[in-house]
Amino acid sequence: MATLCSYHVLTVLMITTLLCILYIQPISASPQAYTNFIKTSCSKTTYPPLCTQTLSPFATSVQTNPIKLCNRALNISIQAAHNTSTFVSNLSKQKGLSWIEKAAIKDCMDDLKDCVYQLKQTMSAMGELGGSDREFQWANAKTWASAAITDTDSCLDGFEGRKVSPQMKNKIKSTMMGVARLTSNALALINHLNY
Repeated sequence: MATLCSYHVLTVLMITTLLCILYIQPISASPQAYTNFIKTSCSKTTYPPLCTQTLSPFATSVQTNPIKLCNRALNISIQAAHNTSTFVSNLSKQKGLSWIEKAAIKDCMDDLKDCVYQLKQTMSAMGELGGSDREFQWANAKTWASAAITDTDSCLDGFEGRKVSPQMKNKIKSTMMGVARLTSNALALINHLNY
């Protein structure tokens, strides 16, 4: 009888220990869950395929954290703006540019500089979302990201109605549209945060 009682006590202790271990250890989501989170989040953006394509490689680091997802999208936008700035700067060094083309390129480079600054300000506001003024910071993040999109539009507008070679206009337009679309996706992700 004592052996049977000891057996039941031991069984209860083992079950209790197992339940405690399961309860204490967080259940980690699978990499597929992370990818699904990105796809679902990207479905709410302006350019879902681009969003999914650019953010899926970071599924493991983002996991299912919407703030990390927004920050990753912003980092991608900043990098694209830097790359575009380098590209436009190299275009400005071409020989045979008219003064109108040089002026349009210079204005565009200024817009890109502002775009990068505003994207970094967006990142800064996102970093403050854990504070007591998170709604204010959330509004700031949305405002800064919107301003960055406006800068990409300003660059493109600077080439309209001017005598600029179609090849140059198309090259700049295609790279600027990439920055604008990435930033638009980042803004959409920020807009869909729950604050």
